[in-house]
Amino acid sequence: MLEQLIKNYLVTHAKIDPVRFDHPDLTMADLGLDSLALVEMLFEIEDRFGFQIADPMQFQTLRFSEMVASIEAEVRAHHHGHLPQVDALDSSVSAS
Repeated sequence: MLEQLIKNYLVTHAKIDPVRFDHPDLTMADLGLDSLALVEMLFEIEDRFGFQIADPMQFQTLRFSEMVASIEAEVRAHHHGHLPQVDALDSSVSAS
């Protein structure tokens, strides 16, 4: 769920070609996001899930799948092991 939300956000807001996510070894560097775009994406996650990610720049050198797993672990840690349901990573959509 979280992976698809992040992909949708990156496709919509960072204009990443969805086909790029078909590659299992895709790195964050491969996406060509600058640090501002990465931080904006993470702000959306923080707003949606109600906590602050300690070191946003840690994700720049990871594979996309590693970044998603790391973010999911942080979300679960802040929500007693649960991954809250959300509709989208966009401030115009409220959590369910």
